Amino acid sequence: MNRLLLRIKARLRDALKPVGDVAVGGLTIALLRTTRLFDPDKTANSLGRVTRFIGRFLREDRIGRENLKAAFPEKSPVEIEKILTGVWDNLGRIGAEFAHLDHIWDYDAEHPDKPSRIEFSERSKELFNTLRDDGKPAIFFASHLGNWELPALGAVAHGLDAAILFRRPNSEAADRAIERIRAVKMGTLIPAGPDAPFKLGQALQNGQHVAMLVDQWFGKGVDVTFFGRKTKANPALARLVRQVECPIHGVRIIRLPNHRFLAELSEEVKPVRDAAGQIDVQATMQAVTSVVEGWVREYPDQWLWLHRRWR
Repeated sequence: MNRLLLRIKARLRDALKPVGDVAVGGLTIALLRTTRLFDPDKTANSLGRVTRFIGRFLREDRIGRENLKAAFPEKSPVEIEKILTGVWDNLGRIGAEFAHLDHIWDYDAEHPDKPSRIEFSERSKELFNTLRDDGKPAIFFASHLGNWELPALGAVAHGLDAAILFRRPNSEAADRAIERIRAVKMGTLIPAGPDAPFKLGQALQNGQHVAMLVDQWFGKGVDVTFFGRKTKANPALARLVRQVECPIHGVRIIRLPNHRFLAELSEEVKPVRDAAGQIDVQATMQAVTSVVEGWVREYPDQWLWLHRRWR
């Protein structure tokens, strides 16, 4: 009897999945279209307030609090709650900004004194121009910090030939809606999947620049230490450098007051080599993870603490 009920439940789930996908996709499209009708700054303020309120009732709020306590055992409960409030606020603002990706990056390199949402350090400009113009491939890594959709926009807006690794939503309809927005100024989009490493390797061999997020738990990954605890990192970046040796740089977008952002490009992160001179995948991913940890320690309220980081 139990087996029969389980089979019926599975068949119902499979039968209803397309309906659910359509519903989620329709809702996503409606939300994106509606958000685009309003001022992005006012909408970001509103959605930040909404997520700060709603987030407290979600399971992810508990996960985020546990993660923060593990990462910052020296911080008081009041400090932890303040950081977590900022995390929810940042997430809501990203949702509002996502609907306006086609024009939120407004920095004009030819007129740098023109008012803009985006700021750069002189060193970041220098590094970017060198990497863009040297005719060689490179790998950029980013994390879920500030607005993590913006690095790809900035790269393409300033002439960088980039291939971007991204994760598709579970809903096909939502995926199509989101991809239409992402495709505006984001270069070549490569969905995560079994053939992604091959496509990324090809992009590097063709002289393109590859970009990816590197701060997600990856069950089949290599061991790295993050905030003093062991976790699993996706080794894709280090394995790509084994195929095509090229510079590695980190990029982050820091949220500033008044709806502005600071874009920073790190110095080159040197891959670690073993005794035979080969790229050490685990040690290289540890070097990358250490850069991300340094970023998060500076701006803990702008990082996405809402998923399991240690298991």
